[in-house]
Amino acid sequence: MKAKYTRSQAQIIRVLKSLNDAISAQDLYVELKDQDQPLGLATVYRALEALKVQGTVKSRTLTSGEALYSLTSHDQHHINCVSCGQSFVIDECPVHDLEEQLEQTHHFQVYYHTLEFFGRCHQCQEIVD
Repeated sequence: MKAKYTRSQAQIIRVLKSLNDAISAQDLYVELKDQDQPLGLATVYRALEALKVQGTVKSRTLTSGEALYSLTSHDQHHINCVSCGQSFVIDECPVHDLEEQLEQTHHFQVYYHTLEFFGRCHQCQEIVD
């Protein structure tokens, strides 16, 4: 069954599909300002929250506290440096089997999962405190 989206949700989905990376709500708002029917920032936040509840959009929080949004089409996991704030994509994911098990044993529909590690990158480790 295909989900029904509001006009604002559909606009956000179109932008997210065109991007290769996650985006903040503020940057998404800027992207949407140039469209025929621009959205207000509060509308962007409301639409993103509704899309998260539907399982269409996921968010991840950076070490700075900023949330980034993307479609739930595939899992993407990260290692994050708490010193410089850089975030690196990792391909390994040891929890796919657990996700399937949870769906079966708890009859729980998993939309997506995130796997985040926090520490210091190689460059920051070389900096003497």
